[in-house]
Amino acid sequence: MKLQRETVVAAALKLLDEVGMDGLTTRRLAQDLGVQQPSLYWHFKNKRELLDALAEAMLAEHRPVDRAACADWRAWMAAQSREFRRCLLAHRDGARVHVGTRPQPHDFGEVEAELAYLTAAGFTASDAIRALISLSYYTVGWVLEEQAATEAGRGPGQAPMSPDPQRYPLLAQAQPVMSQSDVEADYEYGLQALIAGFEVLIGTHAAGDCAATDR
Repeated sequence: MKLQRETVVAAALKLLDEVGMDGLTTRRLAQDLGVQQPSLYWHFKNKRELLDALAEAMLAEHRPVDRAACADWRAWMAAQSREFRRCLLAHRDGARVHVGTRPQPHDFGEVEAELAYLTAAGFTASDAIRALISLSYYTVGWVLEEQAATEAGRGPGQAPMSPDPQRYPLLAQAQPVMSQSDVEADYEYGLQALIAGFEVLIGTHAAGDCAATDR
């Protein structure tokens, strides 16, 4: 029976969750599938192509945010970013897999619709794509740090330092943030700061939230 591409991707995602990106090799994947390693090259010429397919499969788990259900573009951007982060966190090393990927031709229709939505709200096409890229890079970078901390055994609440409050009073006050005791709030702070910056750049002032639950 011919090995199907979808079967390979599903097995690779499962292996990724088990061993992480460093342990994900085509040799190990072929063993799990019960095939010879060259069989995988019918579908993926190298590991980079496999990682691109894994990133695409992760995004296929994305729950699209209905633009019509959001009060405005700010709420939509926030909801989209939170959902993107959820998808990356759903798999071990999800952010590392996604790094370096780019939209493919079959994604262009959705990207065009997003740009149309944002240009109708006051963005230029160039600023709209810059905003989307900025949100994507921010979220990927954030999740890279989150997942790296998890791999290193440094979860929320495990402070990386304990400053002397007499010598470093301000740093001591900021210690709850340094210890990542509320990662959700920390992520949200940066997300809202980015969106507020976009608002200033295009000179609009309305605000709102999505009608549907987006967290």
